[in-house]
Amino acid sequence: MYRYDEFDHDVVQSRVKQFRGQVKRRLEGALTEDQFKPLRLQNGLYLQLHAYMLRVAIPYGTLNSRQMRQLAMISEKYDRGYGHITTRQNMQMNWPQLPEVPDMLQELAEVEMHCFQTSGNCIRNVTSDPYAGATAEEIEDPRPTAELLRQWSTMHPEFAFLPRKFKIAVIGASTDRAVIKAHDIGIEIVKNDKGEIGYHILVGGGLGRTPIIGVTLREFLPKDELLPYLEAVMRVYNRYGRRDNKYKARIKILVTETGIDAFREIVAAEYETLEPSDIAVSAEEVARIENYFASPQFEAGLAASKTLEKQKDKDDNFKYWVENNIAAHKQFGYAIVNISLKPLNRAPGDITADQMRAVSNLADNYSFGEIRTTHQQNLVLPHVKQDDLYDVYQGLVKAKLAEANIGLISDIICCPGMDYCALATARSIPVSQAIAERFKDPARQRAIGEMSIKISGCINACGHHHVGNIGILGLEKAGVEFYQVKLGGDASENAAIGQVTGPGFSQDELVDGIERMVDFYLASKTDGEKFIDTFKRIGIAPFKEVLYDNA
Repeated sequence: MYRYDEFDHDVVQSRVKQFRGQVKRRLEGALTEDQFKPLRLQNGLYLQLHAYMLRVAIPYGTLNSRQMRQLAMISEKYDRGYGHITTRQNMQMNWPQLPEVPDMLQELAEVEMHCFQTSGNCIRNVTSDPYAGATAEEIEDPRPTAELLRQWSTMHPEFAFLPRKFKIAVIGASTDRAVIKAHDIGIEIVKNDKGEIGYHILVGGGLGRTPIIGVTLREFLPKDELLPYLEAVMRVYNRYGRRDNKYKARIKILVTETGIDAFREIVAAEYETLEPSDIAVSAEEVARIENYFASPQFEAGLAASKTLEKQKDKDDNFKYWVENNIAAHKQFGYAIVNISLKPLNRAPGDITADQMRAVSNLADNYSFGEIRTTHQQNLVLPHVKQDDLYDVYQGLVKAKLAEANIGLISDIICCPGMDYCALATARSIPVSQAIAERFKDPARQRAIGEMSIKISGCINACGHHHVGNIGILGLEKAGVEFYQVKLGGDASENAAIGQVTGPGFSQDELVDGIERMVDFYLASKTDGEKFIDTFKRIGIAPFKEVLYDNA
């Protein structure tokens, strides 16, 4: 994974020193909150409903055990002993005290972490596939490309004050585990007919109050043109993106209003004005970055794990965990371990300091010290020997992280909602917990199978509700919270925006309605059909009828 160089170290230390002075001036009254706001946002510090919140960057969701232990320490020393994994693969601390934030940034810098570009109208943290470098599906590991984009975009002077925030995601496989079609720019590593590796570039995706699926900007972009081409895209957006209305400022609005063909021509014309050699990096620099992401020293010659099968036969809970939370690895004898952060008694995505340390220990002992965060608000240990899976499972059981529900109905994406966020119009965490409680029986979850529920506490859609098989939007009217339902959304490579069903529900009515729809699905599906497959086959009408049966 990426290692800091002298430039990174100097920039981070300089930023910490600058912000320490800015905080001091704010506390002394030399800066008003309005004057302080753009300064704190450049350091990932938000002012939420009850307190400040610090968002820590985890570039492309990759971190090591030392960094996770530091996050655990920081959460105990400066916060309330836990962190929250976001849908952009970052970690949030929800209760920092302003005078201590510079110390938090210094502690992060000691393990090569920071909060750059986790807020503000800039290019945000680049996200990627949590299975990167571990899955055999890949054409190429997407992390070197994501790192190249990180270095290019970090404090880029021309893109520090864009019309609106800008999000990029990169994948290297046809299976999309990063929702690239819901990003301002989505990048898929592909091969053309000549066998050359390049990029399929998507543009204009995004959720929020105007959900749009991204469209193809370039079918195939040669690798060495990536940075110059994206520079052209960003210049066009910076020039023509609307600044008079923040609700229409994202690039998706510009692309929609311009039309993709005309937008493509404008970008091509801008590209012609550039000198690509001034922007592109050398082959040597690309190789240097790629070397940081070389595969670990896997044990060669492993035979099929007989131990694993015996352990599954002896322990049904372990068997179900393996069947549901383990993904195939590119190296024979290894596995990808998904760790659920969706227990019944905590907010989705929350992880305690003790749990962070437990995951760090498991990563050191069984996964080359590597940990990944996911946009589904879970964790991944990317490189675990199959013979070690039972030991990992037992460690997760001890840490209360062994829920076997990855991709099932209780693996809910959920924003913090009105429990934390000043923008929220309704609570979302209690709703996710009520749904998980209703469907807590493991056998029932397995019978339902793969199904995504996503919940947002406001129209900004931080919970990705537009692309949930069942999407839930919390709203408020006359002081009363209610919940609108969407059906048929899809966050996969077959991305789709869900359809609104109709009037909203109270929380109790909502959970009952979801249960009726699930029961209807189980009675209606054919062999092997997932919820989304049945929905596509029979349409929204019968589901809507069942949902509103008692309304």
